[in-house]
Amino acid sequence: MSRYLIEVLHENKKEACENAVKVFQTTGSHFLTNAEWGCADDVHKAWIIVDLDSKEEALRIVPPSLRQNTKVITLHKYAFRSVEESTPYHKT
Repeated sequence: MSRYLIEVLHENKKEACENAVKVFQTTGSHFLTNAEWGCADDVHKAWIIVDLDSKEEALRIVPPSLRQNTKVITLHKYAFRSVEESTPYHKT
């Protein structure tokens, strides 16, 4: 099982914020009703951290109407003893 950060973006409009919150609340999903929101700081995103088997499973948590504006990011914790130990994890 892996840990994922699900980031759901919505427009910077009052109606979009209200709609996103309403969609999350009406799903009844424990994951969605416990999302963290950045709207108060003008960052119009919601974040959820979950432990699941795949990115696809994580994306399925998000209601279909919001999936096109969703990123799923795999999270890892590394305990590096030196800067050089992090090199294998960088793509460039």
